[in-house]
Amino acid sequence: MTEIDEIIRIAARGDGVTADGRHVPLAAPGDRLNPEGGLIHGPHHVEPVCRHFPLCGGCQIQQVDDGALRVFVRDRVVGGLTGQGLEAGEVMPAHLSPPHSRRRVSLRSAWAGKQFQLGFSTEKSHRIIDLKQCEVMHPDLFALVEPLRAFLAPRIDRRRNVSVKLALVDQGVDLVIENWMPEGLEAHEALTDFARTQGLARLSLDDGYGPTTQWEPDPVTVTLGSVAVSYPPFGFLQATDDGEAALVHAVRTICGNATIVADLFAGLGTFALSFDAKTKVYAGEADRTAIMALKAAAGRAQRTLFAEHRDLFRRPLTSVELDRFSAAVLDPPRAG
Repeated sequence: MTEIDEIIRIAARGDGVTADGRHVPLAAPGDRLNPEGGLIHGPHHVEPVCRHFPLCGGCQIQQVDDGALRVFVRDRVVGGLTGQGLEAGEVMPAHLSPPHSRRRVSLRSAWAGKQFQLGFSTEKSHRIIDLKQCEVMHPDLFALVEPLRAFLAPRIDRRRNVSVKLALVDQGVDLVIENWMPEGLEAHEALTDFARTQGLARLSLDDGYGPTTQWEPDPVTVTLGSVAVSYPPFGFLQATDDGEAALVHAVRTICGNATIVADLFAGLGTFALSFDAKTKVYAGEADRTAIMALKAAAGRAQRTLFAEHRDLFRRPLTSVELDRFSAAVLDPPRAG
């Protein structure tokens, strides 16, 4: 029998929720509230592994074990569908990526007195956690945090904050620095030296008018379904390689022997390019740069793929259009 002071689930923002509806920070399912208001840890409570938790906004619920985390993820999917009046049907088990596997991150800088800080924001705050440890980022990305901090500190005005965006690509690390532009020949040469020394795949700067590439020894690509696709600066990728592989496997399993497939919100082609050359694929995507990169890559690989630049929020496929396909894949952005 469940007691009213027992944590029975994790809410959307990571708080534990008791049987009588109270929200308790840093709690896990199976924990109990003691009379003083503290927690008696249950079987699903684990010790957080990162020194920055829970202040850092880079991740949440490190106090929960993998079993409870899988339930949390599943409940988020089922709850989202139920909220839209849809029955969940079959929901596959949640796939959890291992630590140190995230391949695409966005960091921010801030000055704290004389100290230049670079890291993630705290939740609901502009405060920056100056990263000294990260259990989420891929080691190749985290290895750049300290060199970037050392490079930017003497060059960033104390009134200016920059954003640093990192992604793993076929050639190494793609780096975008926003809200900063070097002034003078010496600063530009130092930037080039930094890119060369760190072995970057590409370095781009964005001062508000879109990324401008400063360093790119070879054309930057990401390989999707064995096809190399041109990668725009900090373009969208699934967060981890293994997560992407799990999603692709699920999509291929569900679609089975479908011969004509619609990939809606196709992006660079994570799913569209996973089908074999015999499958006819329609790919719809609102991001013009992404869909043009997919179209070019499919052409080079001689895939039977029709790529359309289309805003699927404003102009979704009609029932008549969908009737042409034997399967449809939807992977909208988070807002969708």
